[in-house]
Amino acid sequence: MFSSQRLITLPGIPILLWCLISLGEAGEPVSSPDFNQEIRPILSENCFFCHGPDENHREADLRLDDREAAIEFQAIVPGNPQESELLNRLQATDPEEVMPPPHTKKKLTEKEIALLTKWIE
Repeated sequence: MFSSQRLITLPGIPILLWCLISLGEAGEPVSSPDFNQEIRPILSENCFFCHGPDENHREADLRLDDREAAIEFQAIVPGNPQESELLNRLQATDPEEVMPPPHTKKKLTEKEIALLTKWIE
């Protein structure tokens, strides 16, 4: 009736689908960037002086070191990088809008912006 080949049973199909969905274009696992290892250092180096815990230096009443405050301010819109003001400002070309401001002599790399984008997604 059936050959000696094993059939994939229904319980095995979700595992197979998960494996396929979890692989990126190059066949590598897709994962969110680690906040403490990859994201916090970027924000700390480039953003926290003006948007961190020190209220004496804080600009625009925006805290990027406090998740809830950043979300309330819509600097970060989880799952929606296009609506996240943080990314809009990092990619702006107008010197009045771009962050970090030109006078700081800081600029994020494309890789850093890509990591932040992936993290927000």
